[in-house]
Amino acid sequence: MIPKDLFKKVRRIEITTSRLVTDVFAGQYHSVFKGRGLEFDEVREYFPGDDVRTIDWNVTARTGKPHIKKYVEERELTVMLLVDASRSCQFATVNELKSKLAAEIAAVLAFSAIRNNDKIGLVIFTDKIEKFIPPVKGTKNVLRLIREILYFKPENTATDMPGALDYLNKVLTRKSVAFLISDFFGNSLSESQATNDSSARLKKALAIANRRHDVIAVTLNDRRESDLPNCGLLLLEDAENGRLTLVDTSCAKVRQEYHRRAQVRLQDRQRLFHCVGMDHIDVSTDTPYSDEIVKFFLKRRKRKS
Repeated sequence: MIPKDLFKKVRRIEITTSRLVTDVFAGQYHSVFKGRGLEFDEVREYFPGDDVRTIDWNVTARTGKPHIKKYVEERELTVMLLVDASRSCQFATVNELKSKLAAEIAAVLAFSAIRNNDKIGLVIFTDKIEKFIPPVKGTKNVLRLIREILYFKPENTATDMPGALDYLNKVLTRKSVAFLISDFFGNSLSESQATNDSSARLKKALAIANRRHDVIAVTLNDRRESDLPNCGLLLLEDAENGRLTLVDTSCAKVRQEYHRRAQVRLQDRQRLFHCVGMDHIDVSTDTPYSDEIVKFFLKRRKRKS
């Protein structure tokens, strides 16, 4: 049974994100994400001013009167949310956990989608597919997705992002807009954190998925993942493999090396996105995520105009 406090959380997220969709993202989503093109609607009589290139010559010959083909935009899209539920996402040093941040961002994107009558689905993954909800329309479905992201208890703790992307390609044969929401830990291209084989596998999976779909990475960050405070001896645990490391944060060289490695990881991630031609939105637990999503919408709309 789902706890009562969860319903309160879902309701609060619904109210907050619905307001953002209405006040901040109105029109942004529609202008950025287009349908699959023009779809035939009907044949009607030609009127002066109509484009002569749309004349249906077969119908015109049969009726003796000029007729044109009328087309409408096929607006409906399928939007998939791929949400990383690995243990590293159960972390934050400021405000809410990265997993809660993921739920709010997913809600904003989902409500934006249903405002445009698009279908919305969900894949929750760790190093396996933990949950799949096929894309359908409606507010009821969005609320279910939010509940799942908040309440779902994954069986595993590690991350297999290529596996999640391969699964997306299998379950959706038509092109979709896929938001990959993850902190990208366990999928680093840094040599200190991943083998060359796993790096190549991730790169290949992202490239294939982005060719078949419109994949946008939403990266979840926390400032302590790149900057250590000076607080003496600190026992750090790798969230995904449980490895413990004792760190003397009072040593300036230790803090500098920690920062350097974090910057290498972030730079590798940026190069990866650039290499496969994938858009990304960087969000952090200590700054408003709405600002970054607006920047993404504006940047993509400018590029498409």
